[in-house]
Amino acid sequence: MAVKQLLAGKTALVTGAANRIGAQIARTLHQNGANLIIHHRPSTQNVIGNASHTSSLNAKALETEFNSLRPGSSIRYQAELLNIIDIESLAQKSSQTFGQLDILVNNASRFYSTPLGSITEHNWTDLLSSNLKAPLFLSQACYPALVKTKGCIINLLDIYATSPLKDHSLYCSAKAANQMLVKSLALDMAPKVRVNGIAPGAIIWPAANQSSDEQQAILNKIPLQKIGTLENITQTVLFLINNDYITGEVITVDGGRLLTN
Repeated sequence: MAVKQLLAGKTALVTGAANRIGAQIARTLHQNGANLIIHHRPSTQNVIGNASHTSSLNAKALETEFNSLRPGSSIRYQAELLNIIDIESLAQKSSQTFGQLDILVNNASRFYSTPLGSITEHNWTDLLSSNLKAPLFLSQACYPALVKTKGCIINLLDIYATSPLKDHSLYCSAKAANQMLVKSLALDMAPKVRVNGIAPGAIIWPAANQSSDEQQAILNKIPLQKIGTLENITQTVLFLINNDYITGEVITVDGGRLLTN
């Protein structure tokens, strides 16, 4: 199958690109001709069970895959996005590696429950930083490079930015702030840089150990009676990249679930 060239000559940085939605976004942009900066978290322990170590291995595999298809078209960088120095370094390297930066996808995120009564200051710092601080400061750091290419930014949000999920008050609040960040940055960065967001609903089953009853309960809340696919998200990413008259918008990709909340 011939490689598509919709994004030939462009460079994209995808954060949290080693796994799940981030990996599929990176793969789709590369298939469409873009050079890829694959961001992943630093390895903190040399053990397979460590999540950041697994991300490092997956990022390396993705880099190898891309470069085997198109030599010299991809590179991976590790960065702790809770750290301003790492953020600024990632932005600088991403704009210099291929000589330009056209697309920033703020996908990296932390997600876990914080039931009332158990919330800690660490939870606050972790969830607000990963879902709000990092996208803001990375967007700011990448802005000068994106201005040169009249590029774009896409933030991955969540339907829970507008409809809360029980026991996830910090995560929902962070995503709600991120949604306003999309609109605010779109205004501040216009006319040279466009900023949009995507709010996924249930995209692939969130937990491998879910029972059929639990899965059916989720489906019952979705008018289209099915969960979404990674391709549903990547199609929306491509649409937002290629439509140069859309900015400040958040597209919900949830099968109509918000209609029932």
